[in-house]
Amino acid sequence: MSDEGPPSHQAHVLLVDDDERIRGLLQKFLTRNGYLTTAARDADHARRLLAGLDFDMMILDVMMPGDNGFILCAEIRETRDTPILLLTAKGDTSDRITGLEAGADDYLPKPFEPKELLLRLKAILRRAPQGGGAMPKILHLGHVRYDLDRGELLKGEDPVRLTVTETTLMRVLAATPHEPVTRGTLVERLGRDGEVSGERAVDVQITRLRRKLEQDPKQPRYLQTVRGEGYMLAPD
Repeated sequence: MSDEGPPSHQAHVLLVDDDERIRGLLQKFLTRNGYLTTAARDADHARRLLAGLDFDMMILDVMMPGDNGFILCAEIRETRDTPILLLTAKGDTSDRITGLEAGADDYLPKPFEPKELLLRLKAILRRAPQGGGAMPKILHLGHVRYDLDRGELLKGEDPVRLTVTETTLMRVLAATPHEPVTRGTLVERLGRDGEVSGERAVDVQITRLRRKLEQDPKQPRYLQTVRGEGYMLAPD
């Protein structure tokens, strides 16, 4: 599988699929090709993410437990014009029409080649309006805010200095707000810069980052510990 190269800017994609294996493979593939990718396991999970984040593109699986992709797509269309690509095991004409009537921009039946998905995404993003009414992707964390596009933590108009490891940590946690990230995942992601080599080291980095995020680092409100699961960023 050859990569097609990164997009012109780091587009933020919401991927919604109930199949954990497919979700993980697609998230890795999109990330490797330059997309900031946030994954949700079902419609309710997606709604929680949409309550705090804006996206450049959404990929919705149709066949999910609970509300299916058609329902979620139509619901999103009531308030957002974000481009939507539907994925489904069904490829007949009636399903394709249902998806387009729900407001989808494109439709890709399973199984598909990841390269084709990448080409579809690029084509849809090229057609999507740039700038104008796009909302900035900002997470508000009390007295500070985090700009996902620029990877910057700001207090007022002044940037808060972050180390390389803290910058990576914020990017990882901010990609899935209100959802815990395991220590093991953080060790894997942060270990690439050579500074973090174990869970104890991750705990030290979390403590340091809390000093920059929290009014009271000893009683964290925004960078929470989720017992038995890991750490979670909980923006306003």
